Amino acid sequence: MLTYSVWSSYFIKLSPEEMVREFLSAGFTATEFSDEHGAMMLRRGKPETEGRKLKKYADALGFSFPQGHLLLAADLCAPDAVEILKPWIDLFAALGVRSGVLHASGGADLTPEERFERRVRALSELTAYVRGSDFTICLENLRGATRPETAEDLNALIDAVGSDANLGICLDTGHLHILKDREESQRDFIRIAGRRLKALHIADNDTTGDMHLMPYGRGTIDWPEVLDALRGAGYDRLFNLEIPGENRCPLPVLRAKLRYCRELCEILLSSAGL
Repeated sequence: MLTYSVWSSYFIKLSPEEMVREFLSAGFTATEFSDEHGAMMLRRGKPETEGRKLKKYADALGFSFPQGHLLLAADLCAPDAVEILKPWIDLFAALGVRSGVLHASGGADLTPEERFERRVRALSELTAYVRGSDFTICLENLRGATRPETAEDLNALIDAVGSDANLGICLDTGHLHILKDREESQRDFIRIAGRRLKALHIADNDTTGDMHLMPYGRGTIDWPEVLDALRGAGYDRLFNLEIPGENRCPLPVLRAKLRYCRELCEILLSSAGL
């Protein structure tokens, strides 16, 4: 069975160490390390030092961080984008993160051609920075003004960089589902991404907004389609729920919901042969 998780900002009010203990108490052994907890760690001191400390703490408890979300506010088209992201990569590498999710955003004032060129340039520098490691920068499909980015869009970026050894794709199921006239189904996206699919943000909505709900609630995503496509693509990394729509409640309720999330993930993955 795939390792399953809920992203760490489910416990956004807790320290990284407290967050680890809460997940372990609910039966989880991994999480996607969130942008918010990443910022907490970077305020503590040197990225490599603080990352190694927390990894040692988590290792002793049997917990890990296979996936992490790089700075949400990063503008990949800005001149200083690469230098801003390097400490985040250093932190995540020290934590043992293999899939670093990145919003390849920014450049709203540029022409499409200029925006594409600047993103390619920044990604080329970032992949050079992590070359030789097993760290994969995973480009997430974002919600655009008219449509979400497609797997075709992300493949075009990776192809333009010229080497996908340290580049991959993160599917955000909620972003893809949010518009009724989307160009790709969940199955299409997963098939087109193929072996480049290295990270997941599993979240549901009813297409009216990015609601970030757990599967089989008020959302309308066809989850058997998603799971069948993941199996067909040979996806083998973290099955991660990104569900901030579920964490606006007191800690005792968060804990109860988290136990349900664990059971839900086990049912979904076992039924799909994942």
